[in-house]
Amino acid sequence: METQNDTFSLELLKRSIMAGAAIGLAGFAYLAVGGAIGSILFSFGLLTVYLYGLFLFTGLAGRIPVNLSDLSGLLSVLMGNIFGAILVALLARLSPLPLQEAATNVFLAHISLGWWQAGLLAVACGFAVEEAVFAAKNGSILPTFLGVSVFVLCGFPHCIADAFYYALTPIDVLREHGPQMMGVYAMIVLGNFVGCNIRRALKLV
Repeated sequence: METQNDTFSLELLKRSIMAGAAIGLAGFAYLAVGGAIGSILFSFGLLTVYLYGLFLFTGLAGRIPVNLSDLSGLLSVLMGNIFGAILVALLARLSPLPLQEAATNVFLAHISLGWWQAGLLAVACGFAVEEAVFAAKNGSILPTFLGVSVFVLCGFPHCIADAFYYALTPIDVLREHGPQMMGVYAMIVLGNFVGCNIRRALKLV
């Protein structure tokens, strides 16, 4: 018999993977179009997460209670998000569009930042996403579009979008930068988490 915890875990997994896939599709659209239009299309990801009640790491990081149990759940969400983004990246590899070249450019740009610069810029991304989520939850969709466009056009690293870009990057490039990539990615996750919690830390409305 399925227990309540089993049901919750299955629901968390399903909604986390779908959220990651939505961000992956948004990244797919951005790489295909690029520029300001591509950044607006990237909003598809966050809007899908909001409209369907999916679980996105950067949508939850600034809202969950800070305790061991909930942080463990947030980590599970992150893993599900990454898996969903990777699934879409595998699909994107079949596209005739020059997506791998575009993903490689994003990957190398973030790697070249180094761990501390990538981490600090990821803080700005987390803040922008949190404000976009806050606006959507208060019935205002336009700031959600703008918030997403801001972090995309500014090149602020987003841990789930980056999981999509990294998974789409050619294997030989990943191998060459493997150890550096792991350090930078860990700082991006941490930076996103910190940025998502700025509103809570400052006790803003």
